Amino acid sequence: MLAPLLAPSILASDHANLAAGARLVGSLGLQWLHVDIMDGHFVPNLTFGPQTVAALRKHSALFFDVHLMLDEPHRFVEPFAQAGANLISIHAEPAYDHAATLARIRALGCQCGLVLNPGTPAAAAEPFLSSVDLVLVMTVQPGFGGQTFRHDMLPKIAQLGRWRSERGLGFRLEVDGGVDLATGPACRAAGADTFVIGTAFFGAPDPAAVARAIATW
Repeated sequence: MLAPLLAPSILASDHANLAAGARLVGSLGLQWLHVDIMDGHFVPNLTFGPQTVAALRKHSALFFDVHLMLDEPHRFVEPFAQAGANLISIHAEPAYDHAATLARIRALGCQCGLVLNPGTPAAAAEPFLSSVDLVLVMTVQPGFGGQTFRHDMLPKIAQLGRWRSERGLGFRLEVDGGVDLATGPACRAAGADTFVIGTAFFGAPDPAAVARAIATW
């Protein structure tokens, strides 16, 4: 199993000073920053565009883990790659050419990932497992931060972890939604290695203590 990796979600930081949130993450020796992109259609919320990612890139050398929650993600991979994304993840649910979009992301010089909503089975990702760098299992219905973790997603995480092991694959297995110091260990036991944490990190009295705890999982 890969070493645990914390990817704080900038969505939960102070939106009036996103650069400060990114600096906090870097100051703790963390490597990844998760950036949620929502279009108000695929999910009922609006967040950031490529301009925000480009502006953050000027202030940070972190690995930008960009999660596109969009009806038509294939139309936007190039702007986000140009803005400074290091990894771009797309959802399995909308109807578009998933394989071509993943290949396009890689051709643009980024790593690529596939995301599964709570109602989407692990089997939806199976055809792509050998061609992605990351699979993200949403442990809440995406759209808003601060939701309650869904324990019924643990078998899906475990299935993806088994396939990864059985097939000798190297993709990271990420979880996002209600993940904190209480729910994260169960995800880790199921096979997850990458933890998107928003409210429980940026809202913690001591974010450094959160980072230290996750490093021991």
